[in-house]
Amino acid sequence: MNLTIINDCRDENAKGRQVTRAISLFKCPVSFIRVENDLEAAGNLIDTLDALEENAGVVLVNVAPRNGSGKKWPNGSPFGYFWYKKILVVSSVDGLTLSLIKKFKLCKKIIVLDTRKTLEKFAKEKVIPEELVDYIAKSQFRSYDFLPRVGTYLAKGKKLAGEKLSIEGIPNAPKAIWWIDNFGNFKTTLLSEDLNPPLSRFNLDNGIETKFGKLPYYNRLKEVPDRKVAIITGSSGLGEKRFLEIVVQDVNGSARNKFNASVGDSIFNSPDRKVLGR
Repeated sequence: MNLTIINDCRDENAKGRQVTRAISLFKCPVSFIRVENDLEAAGNLIDTLDALEENAGVVLVNVAPRNGSGKKWPNGSPFGYFWYKKILVVSSVDGLTLSLIKKFKLCKKIIVLDTRKTLEKFAKEKVIPEELVDYIAKSQFRSYDFLPRVGTYLAKGKKLAGEKLSIEGIPNAPKAIWWIDNFGNFKTTLLSEDLNPPLSRFNLDNGIETKFGKLPYYNRLKEVPDRKVAIITGSSGLGEKRFLEIVVQDVNGSARNKFNASVGDSIFNSPDRKVLGR
């Protein structure tokens, strides 16, 4: 089994503590993906499921601010869990983190946990000492104190009771940039079916209208002419559904530099420049 952590508590201290705690509990290899916001988490979650293929795995995701909308919760966004094939996903449920799970229709419902009730169950079953219940319930670092313990418990085939949240209750994924790679290319939340008309009926002589201009489409990065801005089908995604990317085929330039865009920027003209859920 493999474990992947997707988290915005990503400095070396926070990462090191999370990875060490996870290794001590799961006794398996651990990968850590650093993200800055819930939309980056959403895309990386899809890519992680794709990387695991048909293998068993656990993905622990926590990207949930306590300021702003996060104030509505007693101690940050609650956590929920679901299974996709042989993969357990335990994630914060607020914001856009699970929006691409909804887009890809990977689950119908999420079991949302009550933190204190879960901890009381752990104490009753001797998973944790009784004196840790209140401490963990109020923890400022739930990715370290709570999340890996929940993941370990569920990965053993046990169940935790909670409120059933329909995936329809999760916000829709915006049509936006979810990641900018080290080459400055934009990974977007768009699939071929999101275009009008979809790529299957797309006329290559017509460009795709975006806020960055009318861009030509090519199947692969290799096909994009030098110094040309284009849309391609990228490697990120799941199964036959792959995210579209905006790229610049230029060793001295990039889409990021050319358009000065960032994660959360809409692909199409929108009254709101930012669509992040935090």
